[in-house]
Amino acid sequence: MSARELVRHAARVEAALEALLAGSAGPDARLEEAMRYAVLGGGKRLRPTLVYATGEALGIAPERLDAVAAAVELIHAYSLVHDDLPAMDDDDLRRGRPTVHRAFDEATAILAGDALQTLAFEALAQSGEPRAARLIGALARASGRAGMAGGQALDLGAVGRLIDLDALIEIHRHKTGALITASVELPALLVLDDTDRTLTALRRFGAAIGLAFQIQDDVLDVTGDTEVIGKTQGADAERGKPTYPVLLGLDTAAARAQGLIVDACDALAPLGERAAPLSALARYMVDRDH
Repeated sequence: MSARELVRHAARVEAALEALLAGSAGPDARLEEAMRYAVLGGGKRLRPTLVYATGEALGIAPERLDAVAAAVELIHAYSLVHDDLPAMDDDDLRRGRPTVHRAFDEATAILAGDALQTLAFEALAQSGEPRAARLIGALARASGRAGMAGGQALDLGAVGRLIDLDALIEIHRHKTGALITASVELPALLVLDDTDRTLTALRRFGAAIGLAFQIQDDVLDVTGDTEVIGKTQGADAERGKPTYPVLLGLDTAAARAQGLIVDACDALAPLGERAAPLSALARYMVDRDH
């Protein structure tokens, strides 16, 4: 996927996020400011880009995808706000600037995360899509105890422990992979039935790139520069978190990520040439430097 396309998708979801935040303003100005700080003007926007690329492969007009793209990014943003809290990963830097609880305060960060999460479901509920209930259910599963929240609990429980590769994959299949998979699943749910083999293929694709994305994140935690990756380099190792480079070695971890991208692109066979934007985006996800 070209840099121009990435910028185009990022600009589209930025506008959708801006509209949602402006349209649902609450009574507390500080909370509103913290929500905007957490969401707008930064981030790779990979999950919304996956939404739009999947829609392109399936022939869905971009305007039908704005609510979905914004919703997955709101869930991602809320998860970062909460993950950075002192009770969890205790990070000071995110996207090259102070984390929300550092820029504001811990209580405001918790409330901002809560509000961003609920705004995601509000966006889907008000989307006007006939299948909105399916979208809400899928995003809830990807975000909750069977998905991202469950994975975060496993991740916190693994700090300072020796775990094997299967256990690490299980953590990240939920913590990272569930929302990435949802980013290709939700647009498909607009037009496909549960038994459609294309939906099955997209879920396989999402699972593979979700794991590859996390492996590359772990690699960048070792090799990246803090100013480039936008968060503190080496933070995972300092906290004693299990990572793929620790378990596999740096070169083997990088090779595994590349192999997963091959698997992901193979999964897209039912889409034929229509899958080209998704294949290009998958390769970008492991070739990135931040």
